[in-house]
Amino acid sequence: MKITHFRHKEIDFERWNNCIEQSINQLTYAFAWYLDVVSPNWEALISEDYEYVMPLPVKSRYKIPYLVQPLLTQQLGLFSKNKISEEIIEEFIKEIPYFSYELNLNEQNFYSKAEIFPNYILNLNVKYANISACFSKNTVRNIDKASKLKLRIQQNVEMDEYLNFYFSVDKHYLSPQQPLLEKLIKKGISKKSLSIYGVYSAENKLIASLCLLNSTQRLTYLLPISNDEGKESFAMFKLINYIIQENAGTAKILDFEGSQIEGVARVYRGFGAKYHPYYILKRFRPAFLIRK
Repeated sequence: MKITHFRHKEIDFERWNNCIEQSINQLTYAFAWYLDVVSPNWEALISEDYEYVMPLPVKSRYKIPYLVQPLLTQQLGLFSKNKISEEIIEEFIKEIPYFSYELNLNEQNFYSKAEIFPNYILNLNVKYANISACFSKNTVRNIDKASKLKLRIQQNVEMDEYLNFYFSVDKHYLSPQQPLLEKLIKKGISKKSLSIYGVYSAENKLIASLCLLNSTQRLTYLLPISNDEGKESFAMFKLINYIIQENAGTAKILDFEGSQIEGVARVYRGFGAKYHPYYILKRFRPAFLIRK
């Protein structure tokens, strides 16, 4: 297989997007518009006729180019409408033109030399009754508690309201910078690939919210956030249940994006989501190139 390294300006974006759209492992993260936001000037490894493609999220520090997984991008790796064998993945990895890299390969990119990280997905291709029958007792209890409160769910929450809420809540993890978030949300809405959902209290105050990426194959649970009132009222349980109800019986998957935190993973499993790992590949990651 002939594999060519393309700089950003050399990529045929129409052919690229067609490949991602038709791939067996389609992910919103891999479309050109998304990569343009989270990894400007990204490059790629591409086989003949764009049969197999692999984005290269390149950065530079001290004039040293290297690859690092972008923020807000859980998985990338190799995409194709054809079967992706470990041998093909190996061929692409050998063609990576940079000495230092840290890349998250997607769930269809099994690679025995990579580290394994957890993800949880829920298939929505059956009726809601069938899906909800697999909810854990704790999940059902929390949904019932939220349902007894006068909470209101709204789709298409205004971006500014979401951003103000997101950055007003204390978090125990590193948050993306607001300009990046704002650019991604604006672009996603313009592409009809992102919606903002919110849960409002009886006093009409936003208490929980999330961005939902929407592609032909998958809904991705992106940037969920709840304040103290939202947590106490189990607002996110109500919102996830609503999204499942709205999309049950479709050919889509609800992708929860993780998590390594057992308590969070337990919540996802409580909705019936199944373990689907992805793979992280690292090579020569000196401290001065590690993303801060």
